[in-house]
Amino acid sequence: MKYLESLFEGALWNSRFVILTAVVGSLLAGFAIFYMATVDVVFLFQHALHYADASMTEELRKALHDSTVSHIVEVVDGYLLATVMLIFSLGLYELFISDIDQAHGSRASSKILVISNLDDLKSRLAKVILMIMIVTLFEEALGMAIEAPIDLVYFGAAIALISLALYLTHASDGHAVAAEAGTDGKDPH
Repeated sequence: MKYLESLFEGALWNSRFVILTAVVGSLLAGFAIFYMATVDVVFLFQHALHYADASMTEELRKALHDSTVSHIVEVVDGYLLATVMLIFSLGLYELFISDIDQAHGSRASSKILVISNLDDLKSRLAKVILMIMIVTLFEEALGMAIEAPIDLVYFGAAIALISLALYLTHASDGHAVAAEAGTDGKDPH
């Protein structure tokens, strides 16, 4: 019976390697998004070269400017999404398979890629997703046509809610750091 239990526990423990499919898939998806965003940057740069064309009318120049700004926001959004996929891939690997020794031993490594538990992974992903939402709001705001006063109220409310989300995220980070240091987050002075 002890042998069967040991065999079952070994199989159960090794089943965690199924996570490698999510790790590799997320990594490949992140690379694909990085590639697409970079191609978008190349095309964006090619279009921006026409901005100095002397034969261009002011209307066309304004349209090119607005289009370029909108595309830049899309590129930032793409890079942020690719970053989410990268963080998710590395985090899953560290949580379920093994620590990434190069990430822990390198001075150049970022703390964002060092994941010690599922809450760390969720927290880091939530922060990047919040940034994607902010960029998306900015992108929508560029093309927003304010036709009625209520549109302006909705836009102001969206900005206020995002500001609140950023504040709460920052406040929770300060509280977490204080908890790790053994204080209650209040200034002792």
